[in-house]
Amino acid sequence: MRKFFFFILFGAVSGPVFAQQAEGFDQSVNCWLHANRGESYPRFEPGQVCQIADNIIAYQNEDGGWPKNLDMMSRLDRDSVLAGVKPWRRRSTLDNRSVYTQVEYLAEAYRVTGEERFRSAALRGMEYILATQYPNGGWRGWDADAITFNDDVMYGVLSLWLEIIYRKPRFAWVDEAFRERVSASWERGLDLVLRCQWVRDGVRTVWAQQYDHTTLQPVKARSYELPALSANESANIVMLLMRIRKPSPEVVEAVKAAVAWFDKTKITGKRVVTVAVPEGLPEDRSVKRDRYLLDDPDADPIWSRYYELGRDEFFLCTREGVKVYSLAEMPAERRSGYSWFSDWGNKVLKKYPSWLAKVEKQAAGK
Repeated sequence: MRKFFFFILFGAVSGPVFAQQAEGFDQSVNCWLHANRGESYPRFEPGQVCQIADNIIAYQNEDGGWPKNLDMMSRLDRDSVLAGVKPWRRRSTLDNRSVYTQVEYLAEAYRVTGEERFRSAALRGMEYILATQYPNGGWRGWDADAITFNDDVMYGVLSLWLEIIYRKPRFAWVDEAFRERVSASWERGLDLVLRCQWVRDGVRTVWAQQYDHTTLQPVKARSYELPALSANESANIVMLLMRIRKPSPEVVEAVKAAVAWFDKTKITGKRVVTVAVPEGLPEDRSVKRDRYLLDDPDADPIWSRYYELGRDEFFLCTREGVKVYSLAEMPAERRSGYSWFSDWGNKVLKKYPSWLAKVEKQAAGK
């Protein structure tokens, strides 16, 4: 989203480039296309900021939030779209990067245009987020009533809060009373993040996707999302912690421990390859692509989506909830239909040296 606005304001994006920049809306768009079998429909152009913002407002629920899996860029009739969505799926949720992405867009639209309705809608969205924070400091997603790191629920909200606390230009209009409420919410959320960092044999590691609200133990969501350490979500959490300008000793230790875990668990000499299979795979003709790991000594490190809680061994999982330990063992649909391996940790390892130097300088009082 942040990069996206730079390109919009200077009119430098085309449709394909916008799809890469509007990271916040990508997941909803992908889910929308999947649900509608990829049927084409009219969409707004990137530069149509007011029209897009008004469209976002049109889909805002009474509670201030938004449903997931709707394309905020579509030019379809709102009532017709919602008529095709089951009532329970119209509920507001932070899942699939919803709500905080709309708030960010509306705030930027207000900064650019000065239109009061955009500020008002963004404020209502933030009130929804504040109202849905659990007493433990967390937020839930959709698939499980649990503290949810999956799909960047915790990361997305806390990242938004940090922008407001640090008075980023798009949130310069937020008054001090509201900023104090956000700061209190941030502190509760940050405390929970630190408490959820998985400790094994006295050593901190990274984070799971979901946690029980009371016990703070990792729990499952969908059948193939078993309790496990997650490299994907953990990488974004570490990047968030490294954005804190004056980190506490607890935050510093959390980052150091997570970086050590990423360094220890990286997979080298392999890269992920996805190939088109127009005729379908022999085991499932409906699957039109395949994915495998290829030996490549020059490849950047990659990580698995899931690692065992009790040891640093990765695993994959079938839709039936059965663990397997290689892509070759996965059924065709799950092998190519989920991001089991990627370069998630590289941004962490790249950022860490400069962050550590800054922290050490701060500690020395320089």
